[in-house]
Amino acid sequence: MSLSIKDDEIDIVIGALRPDLTSFMNEWRTIFSRFHLIIVKDPDLKEELKIPEGFNLDVYKKPDIDRVVGTSTSTIFSGYSCRYFGYLVSRKKYIISVDDDCYPAKDNKGILVDAVAQHITNLTTPATPFFFNTLYDPFTEGADFVRGYPFSLRSGVQCALSCGLWLNLADYDAPTQALKPEERNSRYVDAVLTVPARTLMPISGINIAFNREVIGPALLPSLRLGGEGKFRWETMEDIWSGMCVKVVCDHLGLGVKTGMPYVWRNDRGDAIASLRKEWEGVKLMEEVVPFFQSVRLSREATTTEDCVAEVANVVKEQLGSKDPMFARAAKAMLDWVKLWKSVGSST
Repeated sequence: MSLSIKDDEIDIVIGALRPDLTSFMNEWRTIFSRFHLIIVKDPDLKEELKIPEGFNLDVYKKPDIDRVVGTSTSTIFSGYSCRYFGYLVSRKKYIISVDDDCYPAKDNKGILVDAVAQHITNLTTPATPFFFNTLYDPFTEGADFVRGYPFSLRSGVQCALSCGLWLNLADYDAPTQALKPEERNSRYVDAVLTVPARTLMPISGINIAFNREVIGPALLPSLRLGGEGKFRWETMEDIWSGMCVKVVCDHLGLGVKTGMPYVWRNDRGDAIASLRKEWEGVKLMEEVVPFFQSVRLSREATTTEDCVAEVANVVKEQLGSKDPMFARAAKAMLDWVKLWKSVGSST
């Protein structure tokens, strides 16, 4: 981890979608015990949480969420979206967010991966979104800029978002997982890349980190599918949020990195059962991607809150009439900006 970053500048946010976190917390103990943790219980989860002792943490349940944001607003934090409440109430500069079905991974040498340290390294070294370096991240040990890379761009820009990967269960959609039920990701690639400017990616909230002070308001719960359930392939809240945050980062001249660190992701749910639901995500992407590729924000949008509000207004204008789901997402984005200003920005 960067020597300039102190442990008390980091919050680890965990959305609890299952009641017993004992094995999850114990597997992460050597890493998580150094930091403050924010655990947000899914408001729809009825059972009491089981959390082992020995951690510095705050647990937020439905009454806490209702108290902070009001009962009319708290419904947006159900399911995987409960993690966003942790982003809202955190007061730390950096946030690491890991799903509760993920465990520490091991690298090619069998050494336990310190996901927090790698995320912070990604966030505290420059990103290079305006010219692609074919030798991966030039700021990692053993790498540098390749021949032909303009010296004027070698200082890079601030990295605002780090997107980690996962071993074992890949983040496929339900049709792909159903067709390849036995397929697992076993390749640990020792690399980090900067995602080029104006290039979108399906950002997954399974294993991410970000600079909350810089782009916190752009990580937001807004898009909810009609048949959404409690399994990752039935949701698109993080993919929509990722599209938003990438557009914001491109506009503000910030960087996004992907690659290490890895986590080990366990199986959860039944892809066939999910496929039978009225799952709209696959067809939705055919409209969402071209839309976000075309979005250009104004010069007046100089803050993350401004950018999110502008994206929301364009969503309403261009997509709102096609499907009421988009209109609801636009309103949720504008509501989130107001909520961040009233709750997320307070000290």
